[in-house]
Amino acid sequence: MTAEPATRHERKERTRRALLDAALALLADRGFGSLSLREVTKRAGIVPTAFYRHFASMDELGVALVEESMRTLRDMIRSARADRRASGDIIRASVHTLHQQVRAHEDHFRFLVRERYGGSGAVSRAVATELRLFASELAVDLARFEYLRDWSNEDLHMMAELIVTAMQATVLDLLEARPGADEHIVRTAEKRLKLITLGVPAWRSRT
Repeated sequence: MTAEPATRHERKERTRRALLDAALALLADRGFGSLSLREVTKRAGIVPTAFYRHFASMDELGVALVEESMRTLRDMIRSARADRRASGDIIRASVHTLHQQVRAHEDHFRFLVRERYGGSGAVSRAVATELRLFASELAVDLARFEYLRDWSNEDLHMMAELIVTAMQATVLDLLEARPGADEHIVRTAEKRLKLITLGVPAWRSRT
């Protein structure tokens, strides 16, 4: 049987996907600011003018890459947190999920880290916004734990931001890791999060 011709929507989605993939491949060893529209369209196999059927600007493409990269991670970590087991098990599951995602999508995470710490403009702001959203979602989840229910929103957000910062450090460690170092990095990541979840409540009780 002959495959049915793709619909206009399907063709458009395929081209959009090709542009995102082309940009990500070109960003393997450089920042987003050095990327040109002509480079991206050439790698994607389309003419430069066709770019504007999918994105209004290169910044819009970059923001789409940020949102796509962070959305998958947030969804996976949210699933790991959804199980109401002991906090240690949730920490272990979250770190395991983070490790899996970084190793499966290293290009995405290199892009995010590079733009977070060395980027500028709309793409860098998009990364910061996504990280704040990540922390806000985590703060809501933290409030569901019985021993945290009387905490103020400010304190919950402080704890969430510490956790997100620790997770960023783990991502960086994994991206810079030498072969065979993953197990040590994962153990260290679990210890960091346990220190935060045990240490912050103890600190708060003394203030």
